[in-house]
Amino acid sequence: MNMRNIAIIAHVDHGKTTLVDKLLGQSGAFRENQRVAERVMDSNELERERGITILAKCTSVVWKGTRINIVDTPGHADFGGEVERILSMVDGAIVLVDASEGPMPQTKFVVSKALKIGLKPIVAVNKIDKQDARPGEVVNEVFDLFAALDADDSQLDFPILYGSAKQGWMALSPEGPKDQGMAPLFDLVLRHVAEPAVQTGPFRMLGTILEANPYLGRIITGRIHSGTVRSNQTIKALSHDGRLIEQGRVSKILAFRGIERQPIDMGEAGDIVAIAGLGKGSVADTFCAVEVTEPLHAQPIDPPTVAMSFLVNDSPLAGTEGDKVTSRVIRDRLLREAEGNVALRVSEAAGKDAMEVAGRGELQLAILIEQMRREGFELSVSRPKVVLKRQSSGELLEPIEEVMIDVDEEHSGIVVQKMSERKAEMVEMRPSGGGRLRLVFHAPTRGLIGYQGELLTDTRGTAVMNRLFHAYAPFKGEIAGRRNGVLIANEQGEAVAYALWNLEDRGPMMIEPGWKVYQGMIVGEHTRDNDLEVNVLKGKKLTNIRTTSKDEAVRLTPPVRMTLEKALAYIQDDELVEVTPKSIRLRKLILDPNDRKKAVRMKEAETV
Repeated sequence: MNMRNIAIIAHVDHGKTTLVDKLLGQSGAFRENQRVAERVMDSNELERERGITILAKCTSVVWKGTRINIVDTPGHADFGGEVERILSMVDGAIVLVDASEGPMPQTKFVVSKALKIGLKPIVAVNKIDKQDARPGEVVNEVFDLFAALDADDSQLDFPILYGSAKQGWMALSPEGPKDQGMAPLFDLVLRHVAEPAVQTGPFRMLGTILEANPYLGRIITGRIHSGTVRSNQTIKALSHDGRLIEQGRVSKILAFRGIERQPIDMGEAGDIVAIAGLGKGSVADTFCAVEVTEPLHAQPIDPPTVAMSFLVNDSPLAGTEGDKVTSRVIRDRLLREAEGNVALRVSEAAGKDAMEVAGRGELQLAILIEQMRREGFELSVSRPKVVLKRQSSGELLEPIEEVMIDVDEEHSGIVVQKMSERKAEMVEMRPSGGGRLRLVFHAPTRGLIGYQGELLTDTRGTAVMNRLFHAYAPFKGEIAGRRNGVLIANEQGEAVAYALWNLEDRGPMMIEPGWKVYQGMIVGEHTRDNDLEVNVLKGKKLTNIRTTSKDEAVRLTPPVRMTLEKALAYIQDDELVEVTPKSIRLRKLILDPNDRKKAVRMKEAETV
């Protein structure tokens, strides 16, 4: 059967996963009356909740006798580790762009990777039915983006389609016709995308996606570059430098057929398949016949920029809400995650019962923590820190990101001010239509931790921020952190409404009446810059005098709700976030107040 391998590249929320749904439906991958979930490809629970694609996934459709393997790639830069590997499997790419927003930074991130390896893009302008659609300008912006990314002449001569994935149509012009459905897109893929280049020689395949299956063990997905592979065949895995990792038999070969993976007897060159049977081979390794000695070239991966410590939960409430609490199970889970996610780096931390996890950004790490708490884990995590590098000359380097902020003109002043406080340099400022400005900065990753929430507050929720790793640059000096101190509980027990009401003038609370607290737990933010220990268990003194005015119900101001991302951005270096399946609590690293004071004195003595 003829074959085409394509990737779909798009920014978060530009309609990529919806488009794949429609392609599957219109190609007959599932029956008219078959019940399938909306956004079939976002199978992960967190992907559905957040509306983003985290893991790359494959599917395939048959159109006019040709099998089209489609790879749905993550659009978020934090999951770029997935993107780089995926693009090595395909021969073409559909660049999906929102008809009003135009190309965004994450589009730029993935497109730059695609152009670099020579893929010829098809541009699909989606959401053409939006009121503020501006297809002509968007196509010009795409052309400018490709040119800025050093696309060659053949890549700049890209075909364009317009349509609405939600309504299920694509056409050669913005006006339609709409009655042909996705046929123009399928036909264009067959015409524009080359057949997979097949090399001669024995079986070779580059591992691109790794997953652990409870029945089959490790499953590696990749495109077969040459030869064929059969069930029960003996193969070996080579590292990127040609070292033998292991040798073993293929227990099963799975191919993507519609929305399911089906076992096949033989995988042929050019097809994207998943193989099971080897226990050590990983992503970027070459899986090949026994006689092969040279590995395939593997795409290098951008370095992790943010790291945090995962510690055993040692609070007085440890083990009351989760069933996976020991350092051994946390360590095993993190090492398992690192096996399948090459953008993560997991290592033993200096302290006891702690692991250091480094990744692309705090979103990637927050999603890992969220997955773990849903699996029943209890753990404490530290504030995210950037991964610094030291040159041989002794100069310290830190990661810098390109930050693009779309904001209403009236709020641009406060954004520029806040970004300059965070040591950011403005590189571009231009109108983006509709009374909005597009501001582009080069900012240190350190300064961006926790800025998302502040930006939304400053701009009344109207700003959109997108980030992208830019380069390592010389350390830019100290950045001012949180200015307010915190309110710390001084006893263990359940919070009382009367006590919280009396403490309201000290600052906003983060807990509600009836919540369990313990000594050293953070219960609110202090209005001043120092930490304050408070008693949230103190009830009202009872008397035998009753009056109608004194005994009215206490009315409390609603507490500040701390989400996981908000908590990670809020804490300081001497604080932790305690994460359990039911709760997210903030606490001091050292719970005992006397030990805390000793630690502060020792730190002050060291700096003198």
